[in-house]
Amino acid sequence: MVMTAAKLSAPSAPVPQRAETLIAHDEVALALEHFGDESGPAIVFAHGFGQTRHAWDGTAAGLARAGWHAMTADARGHGDSGRRADGDYHYDQFVDDLVRVARQSGGTPVLAGASMGGLLGIAAQALHAPFRALVLVDITPRWETAGVERILAFMRAHPDGFSSYDEAADEIERYLPHRAARKSESSLRQLLVRGDDGRLRWHWDARMLDFATRDADGLQRDLLAAAGAIRVPTLLISGGRSDVVSVETIAEFLAHVPHATHVRLDDATHMVAGDANDAFTRAIVDFTASLDPPPRRN
Repeated sequence: MVMTAAKLSAPSAPVPQRAETLIAHDEVALALEHFGDESGPAIVFAHGFGQTRHAWDGTAAGLARAGWHAMTADARGHGDSGRRADGDYHYDQFVDDLVRVARQSGGTPVLAGASMGGLLGIAAQALHAPFRALVLVDITPRWETAGVERILAFMRAHPDGFSSYDEAADEIERYLPHRAARKSESSLRQLLVRGDDGRLRWHWDARMLDFATRDADGLQRDLLAAAGAIRVPTLLISGGRSDVVSVETIAEFLAHVPHATHVRLDDATHMVAGDANDAFTRAIVDFTASLDPPPRRN
């Protein structure tokens, strides 16, 4: 299927959407949304640590207008998905959840995974091969520790929350000073939850922060080995201003996955889709246009 620029850049129009709840193996509920014609070829979007499915809304809608069945989901512990009652999170839970979402497409979808979502996609592909192609967004099996620590420091800040949306918007401006547009209250409502004490707190389960740093060295070794087993078409999109991937980690990844293609968006940071959404979407469109058509669904 070839997607034209005219289709992709058409004025915003209502895109058919359907919300769904999947139940994971441990009974955690996963919030899932479908964009576009569900009989079309499927692409699953997996967000980064501390994000929600709404990070993909613009790209998912654009691909839906071009004929794709786009699927976005909140990872466990994020957004509208459920939390572990015991606070015990492990990577294998997230990998299993992603495979469940992929199978909900009714076929073999493409994956677009940012940061944590990309790492889960690498692991899922090595273990279960649920995808026919991978798009990894500013992530490699080994990452730059300083960049990840900066992200976690932001997530750990303000455990008592914020008194107002303006206060939260101020904090995001300090974290993302390159962004011209200030976060509106309507967009922040997707990112914050008001507690019983009236304070606004981020939408993620703070207990996940312990799991995020657990055995990082071992995890990176396992992911690098998993990457070497990837045989499907693969695209790595990196941000030229990212502090999470580097020339060295990208070169290492491409050495392990020599058939992969790399696209660098010079003006983007680690938050590629938010920093350069049009260029990011175009890179996905160009990559997917080169793929063989998916098998026909019965």
